[in-house]
Amino acid sequence: MIEIHDLVVKYGDFTAVKGIDLAIQEGEFFTFLGPSGCGKTTTLRSISGFEKPAGGTIFSKGIDLTQLLPEQRNIGFVFQNYALFPSMTVYENIAFGLKIKKLDKQSIRQKVENVAETTGITEHLGKKISDLSGGQQQRVAVARALVIEPDILLMDEPLSNLDAKLRIVMREEIKKLQTELGITTIYVTHDQEEALAISDRIAVFNDGVIDQIGNPVEVYENPKTEFAAKFIGDISPLTGALKDKIRKQLHCEDCNQLYVRPHKIHIGSKPEQENLIETTVRVNGFEFLGAYSKIMVQPEDSAQFDCLVFGRPLSTKVGDELTCTINVSDILIY
Repeated sequence: MIEIHDLVVKYGDFTAVKGIDLAIQEGEFFTFLGPSGCGKTTTLRSISGFEKPAGGTIFSKGIDLTQLLPEQRNIGFVFQNYALFPSMTVYENIAFGLKIKKLDKQSIRQKVENVAETTGITEHLGKKISDLSGGQQQRVAVARALVIEPDILLMDEPLSNLDAKLRIVMREEIKKLQTELGITTIYVTHDQEEALAISDRIAVFNDGVIDQIGNPVEVYENPKTEFAAKFIGDISPLTGALKDKIRKQLHCEDCNQLYVRPHKIHIGSKPEQENLIETTVRVNGFEFLGAYSKIMVQPEDSAQFDCLVFGRPLSTKVGDELTCTINVSDILIY
């Protein structure tokens, strides 16, 4: 569906995107994930035509889009700030792109009413944008992008202006809508949980390059780089004497950096597994977080790290000594 070959984008002497290659399948919900300034939005804008690449090519359905103007690409774009026209009604905002295409009034009304029903904003068509909540404005922005019947839907951090609970509701609605319509969607976010929840596949961006591409389980369970491991989810570094003990058991003197996910560290009870690393740790801190508790522990001659305990919290206090067990297969090595 979408193929990007050796894409380079520059701003003067600064190279924002450094020769990335990417293939996105038709109907896929594909997410660009990474911190601010990593090149994910620049890549999205290059696909839309809002940024002109310094090198490389962008294809959609075998057609070279690289030199085409944005209006020639049949792409819908949902901006981070929605970019709605405050002086227009919801109906007029959604209809704007259709009027630019010079469709007749009857066709415009039919398409606007259809997409309004799909996105759940029919009752708001006569309202001004300023009369809508943030969630309703977000739906209008999506409706305006969809009404032109694009081949590709691009979304640049569309939920960043919403509160935490509404973000969860809206991301579920976006994923449901995308699945129902089957439209190829590229979604930009810096929110790891958001990316894991809604994506078919994820590209992890880092300083203008892509560190890893995979489905949510792959990028979380098997991060290919130390950056990807640190950025997606929480990890606990294994250092000092504990690190030396693990390296010796693994016969891996070249293992420079060792990490483990906090929820894969067993505290107190020992699991019935093979290839375990066991050590004594001192409790430095404790946080009850509802469904789970975070315990900050420190082995002798090693740095402090976090572990998570789910269910009923342990009866621990600062200064207690506990047994910590880690399965060797759960250790991330770089």
